[in-house]
Amino acid sequence: MAARRALAGLAALLLAACGDATVEQASCGVAPPLPAPGSAAGMVAIPAGETTMGAAAMQPGEGPATRIAVAAFRMDATDVTNAQFAAFVAATGYVTRAERGPDPSSLVFVPPEDGVDLSDPSQWWRIVKGADWRHPQGPDSSLDGKDNLPAVHIAYEDALAYARWLGRDLPTEAEWEYAARGGLDGARYVWGDAPPGEGGPRANTWQGFFPLQDSGGDGFKAAPSPVGCYAPNGYGLYDMAGNVWQWTSDVWRPGLDAPEPETASYDPADPAAAQRVIKGGSFLCADNYCLRYRPAARTAAAADDGASHIGFRTVLRDGGQQQASTGEGRP
Repeated sequence: MAARRALAGLAALLLAACGDATVEQASCGVAPPLPAPGSAAGMVAIPAGETTMGAAAMQPGEGPATRIAVAAFRMDATDVTNAQFAAFVAATGYVTRAERGPDPSSLVFVPPEDGVDLSDPSQWWRIVKGADWRHPQGPDSSLDGKDNLPAVHIAYEDALAYARWLGRDLPTEAEWEYAARGGLDGARYVWGDAPPGEGGPRANTWQGFFPLQDSGGDGFKAAPSPVGCYAPNGYGLYDMAGNVWQWTSDVWRPGLDAPEPETASYDPADPAAAQRVIKGGSFLCADNYCLRYRPAARTAAAADDGASHIGFRTVLRDGGQQQASTGEGRP
């Protein structure tokens, strides 16, 4: 099963932490408009420009820093929410990959009770039967009160289907990183160079020692937050760091200067797996484990799997232009 293969590679999907103050959960977040084909409601304009993509590698695959030019486009101001994805399903009858097959299941984060080997993510990830976007923690969970949380357990093909229904696309890695920087060329974080947590929480990440204890210092404990609970970046985009990872259209390659992939993946560690680049980090960021809540950070995810910390947002290019799903548009 694809989920079992993905479990072996999930060590790459966990990030870094921030924040001491708390966010008032009852009052935070935004409610993006429901989607409709042909409409750009809920999107923000990203101007054309140049930026430095990547950085001196702090984690494998992040470098080398590369100067890129990006054409203007529009991007969802937030991750696609449960309410928005539900509207798509109601209109089309779409069934996600996690809901299909003889043994529907998906990957769910389950905090361990005691000490762990941080090199073995199987200690905190479980393949849960019946887990999907409608049941994010498993068959006994629901979306009650979670309309404005990001939709998760979304495989790459599910995200692409939603985007194409709207006449849109998934962002390339270059578009995503350019947009995430919000005009702050060369800054370490989407908000600038200030350390995470300085001046209050800036993103939904893990507060404490991962994966044992999340203090909830940013307002949320080991769980996604509603979209828009933290200040947007310079382009008006919310949650470009933390909360949930976001799919890009790029096929994974282990470094910005790695050869162009000829197949669905270019990963010497797992050459048979179809993998895409995901960006932004998630609520599982912890400073004792990784450091991938920076715009330059990147990692791979199995294209045929979702998980409880992977979501997405869409882009709209001039004239509705769509990139090939093989990941065009990289530097």
